[in-house]
Amino acid sequence: MIRRDDFDFLFGSWQIKNTFLKKRLQGCEEWETFTSTGTAQPILGGLGNIDDFVAPEWRPDFIGMTLRLFDLVTQQWSIYWMSNATGRLEPPVIGVFKDGVGIFNGQDMLDGKPIRVRFTWSGITSETALWEQEFSGDNGVSWEKNWIMQFTRKDTP
Repeated sequence: MIRRDDFDFLFGSWQIKNTFLKKRLQGCEEWETFTSTGTAQPILGGLGNIDDFVAPEWRPDFIGMTLRLFDLVTQQWSIYWMSNATGRLEPPVIGVFKDGVGIFNGQDMLDGKPIRVRFTWSGITSETALWEQEFSGDNGVSWEKNWIMQFTRKDTP
């Protein structure tokens, strides 16, 4: 069942373990691990939400933010990423949750080439969640996982 409260689990503060592939779609196997924090809250009377992403040990001045909006007509979520590294709202990934797993797909550019992007939310409990990002340079024939975030709740929402 598609619900506009699918992301309510995310409200509150989180400690996040990040595993980040250093180079994307280049056959790289070198990962870096760092911690970050995030805080999520509802917007538009619950029709969407925002969160921040702060990772001082990774990039001291970096601030990221996610905007998620639920489309009442299509019954799908659109997820947008932005950061102070670009000052740009990135193209959305769009999708739904089914059986406790959220899968969201979109198009973007990497080094001037079109790619497909996929976000997956899984392992959701009141205290934990898992987010994974994958890129495809061959229109979805193969996928490379390049970012994994393991969320652990810091507080009660």
